[in-house]
Amino acid sequence: MKAAWVAFRSPLAVDIERYLATKRALGCRFLVEDRTLRVFDRFLVDTGITTIDEITDTVIDCFLASRPRRAPRSYNHLLGVVRRLYEWLLSQDVVVVSPVCASTRRETTRRLPFLFTPPVARRLLEVAGALPDNSRSRYRGPTYHAIFALLYGLGLRAGEVSHLQLGDVDFDRDVLLIRETKFGKSRQVPFGPRLGALLRAYLAERPSARGSTPQAPLFTWTGRARVHTNSIRNTFREDIVPKLDPVVPPGTSRPRVHDLRHSFAVGALLRWYRQGLAPAARLHHLSTFLGHVRPETTAVYLTITSDLLAEANRRFEAMAAPAIAEVP
Repeated sequence: MKAAWVAFRSPLAVDIERYLATKRALGCRFLVEDRTLRVFDRFLVDTGITTIDEITDTVIDCFLASRPRRAPRSYNHLLGVVRRLYEWLLSQDVVVVSPVCASTRRETTRRLPFLFTPPVARRLLEVAGALPDNSRSRYRGPTYHAIFALLYGLGLRAGEVSHLQLGDVDFDRDVLLIRETKFGKSRQVPFGPRLGALLRAYLAERPSARGSTPQAPLFTWTGRARVHTNSIRNTFREDIVPKLDPVVPPGTSRPRVHDLRHSFAVGALLRWYRQGLAPAARLHHLSTFLGHVRPETTAVYLTITSDLLAEANRRFEAMAAPAIAEVP
């Protein structure tokens, strides 16, 4: 059994805590980094490191080897967490030179995300709504139906849906309050009449919603504990995707929960093209809606698809037609 976490105990303990506190003061949640640095700290303790000077490039390489990562992206993330810690330690004059000398691994071409078309998304919601209850999860089908409807219909992150509370749903203004999410920001996300009706029906039928306080989880099995993000991902991967049996195009990854958010963003861009709007001029609206700090971050979701290429090509041809007609 894994030992319960107590505190950082290596020679870097105080500095790691300062580093995390500094980043969080700047608005970074640093949850993944925190977990990674706990593993690094435990490795240093188990290895018998007693002073900062004993942490050499060999020790860093041994740590990386102790956490095998087959995917280059995963390895580079692990390496990056440790490297950025030491860059901060250098800036604070805690160390004179960084022992992190390992090179990043070359990443192969990333596979495209799976984009859910409206028919496939409707089928997903049907499958989710038909999920049977089990001994630990009552009202399972309607709960996951509502969860995946929000993920696809509003482009929310799985963690944002998981952390929603009853008081975050404002039916008077038809908005959701997304609190203290990634980058430490909160935002309001409007929803339409169809999602509003779905949420009203879900809450009217869910037994644990009756008499609950505004701080109670919106999605819960017990009325107290929220439906965890990992449960959402596992249910999607193990119980829903196999029943969907989707056609995955070459070069595209198998469907993941985050692809619902990606599909929302690409769908918004496609609608703008078809409505004759300028996507570049409206990208900041989508960025705000998704909770991104910069529009450049949102652009990552805007995968080029055949539909987007076709719409962009039509717009270019319409714009260029007068100039082409003048050519002798």
